[in-house]
This record gives sequence, C-alpha cells and structure tokens, in this order.
Amino acid sequence: MGFRDRPVLTLVALFLLAPALAAVLIATLLLVGVDPHLVFLPGHAVRSGLKALGVHAPNPVGVLSTFVFWWGIIVSVWLTLRRTLRSRGPNADPAPQ
Repeated sequence: MGFRDRPVLTLVALFLLAPALAAVLIATLLLVGVDPHLVFLPGHAVRSGLKALGVHAPNPVGVLSTFVFWWGIIVSVWLTLRRTLRSRGPNADPAPQ
C-alpha cells in the first residue's frame, strides 16, 4: 500500500508537509548565513519582471514567489524520489550486470 492507494496522504504531504518544509528551509538558509538576496532571488526576479511590465508589486509578492519556488523544488525532489523508489521496489527486476 503506497501513496497511490492513499490519495489523502498524498494531498497532506503536498499541501501541509511540503509548505512547512519550504518555510523551514528558507528560515534555515537565512539562519546559517546565506545572503538574503540569494535566498529570495526568485522573488526578486518576479518583482523585477513585473516592474518591467509597469506593475508595482509589493514585497509580499516576492516573498510568496520565493515560497512557491522552494515548494516546487521540494515537491519535484519528493516525486522523483518516490518514482525512483517505486521502480526499485521489492518486485522490480534486478539491474542488468
């Protein structure tokens, strides 16, 4: 019984655990001394792009963009690991030698 059999657990992982991990990751990066401009680079890029279009975007737009960026990375890594581990499950064929 994997996550495929339990869609509620998948939704909890995607919409509760991944956002919490993204917030912890951002806080940890700032805590260990990574330059804030580097941590929030995706948000700066979005705000610069909106400014080039003539739209004034407040700071929360940049923070939310950064949060969504890190959330996307976490979800991508999680889905990749899940697919990799599923293909190497107990019933998988051994790798050719």
